[in-house]
Amino acid sequence: MFKRKSTRKFKAVACFAAVLALCFTVFTGCGSKEASQVVIYSNADDEAVAAMTDTLNDNGYEGKFIFQSFGTSELGGKLLAEGTDIEADIVTMSSYYMDSAQEQNSMFQDLDFDVDTIKEVPSYYAPFLANQGAILLNTEVMKENNLPTPKSLKDLAKPVYKGFISVVDIEGSSTAWLMVQALVDAYGEKEAQKILEDIYTNAGAHMEQSGSGPIKKVRAGEVAIGFGLRHQAVADKEEGLPVDFVDPTEGNFTLTEGIGIIDKGEDTNKLAMEMVRCIIENGRSKLMEYYPVPLYNGEKADDNAVSKNSKEFKEPLTVELLEKHQALSEAAKEALAK
Repeated sequence: MFKRKSTRKFKAVACFAAVLALCFTVFTGCGSKEASQVVIYSNADDEAVAAMTDTLNDNGYEGKFIFQSFGTSELGGKLLAEGTDIEADIVTMSSYYMDSAQEQNSMFQDLDFDVDTIKEVPSYYAPFLANQGAILLNTEVMKENNLPTPKSLKDLAKPVYKGFISVVDIEGSSTAWLMVQALVDAYGEKEAQKILEDIYTNAGAHMEQSGSGPIKKVRAGEVAIGFGLRHQAVADKEEGLPVDFVDPTEGNFTLTEGIGIIDKGEDTNKLAMEMVRCIIENGRSKLMEYYPVPLYNGEKADDNAVSKNSKEFKEPLTVELLEKHQALSEAAKEALAK
């Protein structure tokens, strides 16, 4: 359209246009880089997010991803309600929620790499950590109040522990589900509900909505006994805090967290699969420093790191089963109000 001209005016305009084009390229380049960031939704604890972040940064992905944290119930609700319309590219989440979301929405992409897990898992996620429940103790508060050491979860229902216990509300955190599973498995639903009534009576104002609530109160000496995550008590004891733990006779039940990729068809972020593989293949050693339950062949935990009385619930863990056990817990609370 334009013929070459040698006028100074044209050179000035051309120069100005080139500068504008360069600026446009720079800014749109930044915009596209921002748009290509992998969005990771996670219900994981701070330690797990830090381990995954360090792993990705150390392996060339620094600045290419962003974590957004949610509570388990909140993120589970988003998975079930939004399906593949969810903003996230990668999700780390309780495996039972991922199973239910996949069944309802077919929203996760099959992984394109092998996972050498100890137990068989679905093709659409890789397990990346597991939590076990246990009874937590503050040894100083136990001694000061001459409290007997509980051996079972059923013991926590005894009147001697009234006012000395902190437990989690299953409506607030899935950590509580570890306790409810153990009670239902050992005693059946009817007796488990009665035991929960007495445990909730003993806990009183120390019913927590956060899974880390009981360990924080045990550490601080606000209570003598809690129910929470075993690995936290193990770490506190090793650090010399007056914290100990008891593996209950009913068994230590486990919840597994998985990591998967949202299947958005052609819009699936190309880096998502690389990052998931990176976390599993390079990040497990970091994760096992906090969450020592072995999940992959060849992994080993210290003798004290994992309970020798580990158990699995007799039914597959699903959102529907969680809701059933939540209803049982609510019935126990309602009985107290009468």
